[in-house]
Amino acid sequence: MPEQHRFQIPADAHWKVARTKVKNVGKAIQNALRDIEKANPDTLYGVFGDAQWTNKDRLPDHMLRELIEHFSCQTLSLANCPEDELGIGYEFLIKKFADDSGHTAAEFYTNRTVVHLMTEMLEPAPGESIYDPTCGSAGMLLSAVAHLKRHGKEWRNLKLYGQERNLLTSAIGWMNLFLHGIEDFRIVRGDTLAHPAFVEGDRLMQFDVVLANPPYSIKQWDRAAWSADPWGRNIYGTPPQGRADYAFWQHIIQSMKPKSGRCAILFPHGVLFRNEESVMREKLIAHDVVECVLGLGPNLFYNSPMEACVVICRISKPRERRNRILFINAVNEVTRERAQSFLTDDHIQRIVETYHRFEDIEGFARVASNDEVRQKECNLSIPLYIREQKTRMLQEESAPYGQSPLKKAIVEWQESSKSLRESMKELFEMLEDARVCGGRK
Repeated sequence: MPEQHRFQIPADAHWKVARTKVKNVGKAIQNALRDIEKANPDTLYGVFGDAQWTNKDRLPDHMLRELIEHFSCQTLSLANCPEDELGIGYEFLIKKFADDSGHTAAEFYTNRTVVHLMTEMLEPAPGESIYDPTCGSAGMLLSAVAHLKRHGKEWRNLKLYGQERNLLTSAIGWMNLFLHGIEDFRIVRGDTLAHPAFVEGDRLMQFDVVLANPPYSIKQWDRAAWSADPWGRNIYGTPPQGRADYAFWQHIIQSMKPKSGRCAILFPHGVLFRNEESVMREKLIAHDVVECVLGLGPNLFYNSPMEACVVICRISKPRERRNRILFINAVNEVTRERAQSFLTDDHIQRIVETYHRFEDIEGFARVASNDEVRQKECNLSIPLYIREQKTRMLQEESAPYGQSPLKKAIVEWQESSKSLRESMKELFEMLEDARVCGGRK
């Protein structure tokens, strides 16, 4: 019965109908997808994007028929493929596309281990509202669900909200949440800076948790409109035209609830120290919302060696953290395998535990007062607060003899070279003896 299903499939849009088509297969698929959207206006309208199914140069009939027959060989029943498994498979395809496409896919796919870290630091709770202003494929929203599942907590009452500028990407995000069995969510297509989708009257909606990886330093945005923003988001000032990072940052600050509001934002390191944003950074420190600045290692983004940082903000800090900022230098907390860099569970656990302890750790973490930050002209660059540990080479050179892997390797190399010279000497002597003996014959 229709009421037993989360969505409806009209009779003419059924898979078995598309399978009977021999000619104009792309047109049949396109019509079926549009009919499904119309039959589900509240849940699936616009979700299939604007793919060119009727372009026979790219998608000829024989290719589409083979594709349909390939999937027809699989039994996609609930017994064989539960809905969460469909979501996992879909997420795998998104990641695969990111692996193959590099920067093209990076616009909507953030390294999953980094997202996991950000979620663990914020600790979403059952019933909270989670928001991503540049949600891409909704991976960050799903990470909040996954966090509660891992800890055995209720996740079905989470309220998920996301906005994405790109039409195809927003459709992917919508489908990603839908296939993971999420019921209470809203994904809206639109430009977050120009036209924020989630508003209440004359102000922005506010959320418990904000997770975001805004596009880095975009130049094409309406700076003039921001300077007189009707939603009051320019609380710290107007960012330069060539860098909209602080526009997203201020939007996020204004989207957080006064008591429970907290956020984790993935930024380029430049936001911590660039001169043209120093005045806004000074006001940000005065507002006392920055709780933690975390520096990540290199190569955590597809086809890019760039190092990024995570900034944790909280509108109402605990009393013991007020007027203080925790700096964490996790540049060495990264593992690389098969041309992919990622954070292991041990890396994530160490960073999260350091964040929750909020204490100094030599060479890794340091708590600085806001007054100290002001003395450094509100520069949040991590090396100003944490002395970088000596490199392994320098540590080895200063270690006592016999305890250094480097010196041990040098000794072993010297011994090996000596052994090689002795072996070569013996070989030459044997060859000389053989030559002499041969001459006598």
